[in-house]
Amino acid sequence: MSGAQAEPRRIFGRRRGTTLRPGQQRLIETLLPRLTVPVDTLPPETDPRAHFSGEMDDVWLEVGFGKGEHLARQAEVHPGVGIIGCEPFLDGVAALLRRIEETALENIRILPDDARLLLERLAPATLGRVFVLFPDPWPKTRHHKRRFIQDETLAILARVMKPGAELRIATDHPDLAVWILSHMHRYPAFEWVVERPADCHTRPPDWPGTRYEEKAIRDGRRPVYLRYRRVNPEKSS
Repeated sequence: MSGAQAEPRRIFGRRRGTTLRPGQQRLIETLLPRLTVPVDTLPPETDPRAHFSGEMDDVWLEVGFGKGEHLARQAEVHPGVGIIGCEPFLDGVAALLRRIEETALENIRILPDDARLLLERLAPATLGRVFVLFPDPWPKTRHHKRRFIQDETLAILARVMKPGAELRIATDHPDLAVWILSHMHRYPAFEWVVERPADCHTRPPDWPGTRYEEKAIRDGRRPVYLRYRRVNPEKSS
């Protein structure tokens, strides 16, 4: 239709699996509003530190946190770091909210939607670490445009990540691993942090695991763990 805005690229699937249990629904209605990043009203070039009540040494972002095991553990280990998790799947959001309630974590904020909505509004060089762990591989060729790692997404990440910031990516899908390596290799703003080939199949000690990862290993799928560092803009230009 003439004059209509282009529909944003869809990078996630369904928003809900089974019906939420009463306890999950309570957390969605009561705790989530307090922790939600109000992306619809954010001005351009927002400092993500503004979303946290305390003084944060840094802010990290996790794209698609699943059930939230990795995010919650990072928040526990790094209480001085504010961590924003983006996840459109409400079952996963409810699981993380339960963990937050049980452990009284104060350094987590949530966007129950597409991470790009937030990334596009952040100020330059404001994120110290970004996690993209086991994203949907969208295996069908016609769906490859829905994959999170794309040239335009990397451009946004390069803008909002500090020099020296780390981008961590994991997948158990061989085709997606090739896709990610190909896109990252040709993008000069990031350098691959690797010393030997075996590093790709070894999760670093400070990289908490998830239930999805455990299931993948049980099912015979070998995860790939990739670490990239945001290089100084002068070096990548």
